[in-house]
Amino acid sequence: MQLVAVILTKNEARHVAACVESVTWADEVLIFDDFSQDGTVELAQAAGARVVQNPFENFAQQRNAALDAVEAEWIFFVDADERGTLELDREIRRVVQQKDVNGWWVPRHNYIFGRLTRGSGWYPDYQMRLLRRGCARYEREVHEVVALEGAEGYLENVLIHYNYETVAQFHAKQDRYTDYDARILYKAGVRPKLRNYILQPLRHFFWRFISLKGYQDGLHGLRLGLLLAYYNGQMYWRLGKLWREEAQPE
Repeated sequence: MQLVAVILTKNEARHVAACVESVTWADEVLIFDDFSQDGTVELAQAAGARVVQNPFENFAQQRNAALDAVEAEWIFFVDADERGTLELDREIRRVVQQKDVNGWWVPRHNYIFGRLTRGSGWYPDYQMRLLRRGCARYEREVHEVVALEGAEGYLENVLIHYNYETVAQFHAKQDRYTDYDARILYKAGVRPKLRNYILQPLRHFFWRFISLKGYQDGLHGLRLGLLLAYYNGQMYWRLGKLWREEAQPE
């Protein structure tokens, strides 16, 4: 029952060697690289990985191309800023023997600003990453999702995810996500109402900090709740801007 760990990369020299070393328990580690220029390829090869380069269009396209490039029965997707564990290895080796499950959700421990974050929706943070080849395809350009044929299951052991290391990194990524999400709403014909600019961020903060127990992370959870509420509000401001631009005469 062959298992290949696939790591998507683009200039991941800082992370790639440690990531490869954390999943060398797989039968093969494949780096699926978007023509990195920072030494990622050389570091990955030195760590024992095989490298295939493929131009990146979007995350769904890149993951689907990786699925097509692998001949093993099982593919385990790992991001460069994630780390596998021996406990996860043992569990994966056990579950892939099951004939009636084609995809497995993997929980993650997210480290944000250097802290393990358990509230605000950051745990268990299940990701569909362990896939039987021929039974799954990825959809959506950003926040990609798996279309799975057949049954799915949930693993108990975690991937370790070194998520946002700095506040600046957090702001840069959330800014991109906010633009993308605003455009999705715009294409769906959603028009923001005046109350959305105030009530939606408040609701988002309550959801993150209270409903999803962000309070259990103390001041760290409070800061994350406020930051995510801010970007939720920004999404509506940007959505409104898209509608205003459309209404302006040429």
